[in-house]
Amino acid sequence: MTKQQKSEVVDFLTGEFKASQAIVVCDYKGLTHKELETLRNDARENGAKVQVAKNTLVTVAVRNAELGDIELSGTNIFLWSDDQISACKVADKFAMANKDKFEIKSGIIEGEISDIARVNAFAKLPSREELLGMLAATWMAPVQNFTIGLDALSKKKEEEAA
Repeated sequence: MTKQQKSEVVDFLTGEFKASQAIVVCDYKGLTHKELETLRNDARENGAKVQVAKNTLVTVAVRNAELGDIELSGTNIFLWSDDQISACKVADKFAMANKDKFEIKSGIIEGEISDIARVNAFAKLPSREELLGMLAATWMAPVQNFTIGLDALSKKKEEEAA
């Protein structure tokens, strides 16, 4: 890899990391190409991005994005997303399916270097769409109960009239 290519990778990753809320670092040693494609497809469907890059280039990109100093070693694949939950969910789901070959190492969530426990905790949170659904159901409950009550009252009045 030439110096120009390395500079382009660092610039790309710096821009992506600045815009992201979560970066998950995972070990992918032993995964086949087909399994990596599955991971990439899952990430794409959930609004996350995936890239394999040299540890030194990622370290420089993280430092340039002002997210702190992260220590990287071994074979790493990086997942990131615009929200805190998507990348964590994708990594956690894939780690459960491929326990022997894929392992979450650490992450950077909301600008703070995080351990595995915090990444897993974010993976367990409901997504934005799920939260909006819960909120809508909560708002609709009083209206639904009111209409059920009105329906029961009208049936009772009809029975009394008959």
